[in-house]
Amino acid sequence: MGAPSLKRPEVGDKPTSFIYRVLRYLIWLGFPKWEMQGVENLPEGASVIVGNHSQMYGPVAGELYTPGRHWVWCAGEMMDRAEVAAYAYRDFWSNKPRALRWFYRLMSHMIVPLALCLFNNAHTIGVYHDARVMSTFRESVQKLKAGDRLVIFPECYEEHNHIVHAFQDRFADLGRMYHRQTGAVLPFVPLYVAPELGVLTFGPPVFYDPAAPAEAERKRVAAALMDRITDMALALPPHTVVPYPNVPRRDYPRSR
Repeated sequence: MGAPSLKRPEVGDKPTSFIYRVLRYLIWLGFPKWEMQGVENLPEGASVIVGNHSQMYGPVAGELYTPGRHWVWCAGEMMDRAEVAAYAYRDFWSNKPRALRWFYRLMSHMIVPLALCLFNNAHTIGVYHDARVMSTFRESVQKLKAGDRLVIFPECYEEHNHIVHAFQDRFADLGRMYHRQTGAVLPFVPLYVAPELGVLTFGPPVFYDPAAPAEAERKRVAAALMDRITDMALALPPHTVVPYPNVPRRDYPRSR
């Protein structure tokens, strides 16, 4: 993959600041270079790519390497000056050794300007868990209708297996909303992120069934994606899995 351009974005792209483009270029330089497998499984046009979070690796790799026009779901708190520090500490560092927590509390405040620059300039859509959630879905469907891809990492802290944590399944409602507005069936593409191998693997899509009851379809789509991601991980050479929770490295599981 070629280096990201520092030039002005093309017409129709999201305007971004020069500082952001420099930061993105530096991240690209310092981030491991990845091999993409299964790109033929990505449908042309609208689709939702659903992957394992793999701590920071999934979102960063999703932003840098997803082919075509795409938008990454991002915690809305990381885009809000008043919420960044508390969210960052709680989600990234609250499980660190007690003696070091003062340092990570300080870090959570120090990263506020960086987080605001990165997440408000990147191709992101803020995800909320309150009344604002409808803005997340409306903006997402708008992007899908334009033929763009969404990239989502919906794991939560509930354990599923040694490869992936359980998915929060409300993202599947995108399929129902998209069908209502377009009449088309939305594909959800599983993505497995394997940092140790430097591999991003895309699997065959799961298609939303708009005729099925909404709650049952949420569970079916999420379960099918978790199963496919697990199978994709097990098909790769044995490797260390980077889990969703920020646990000590010695506690990372092996794929097999």
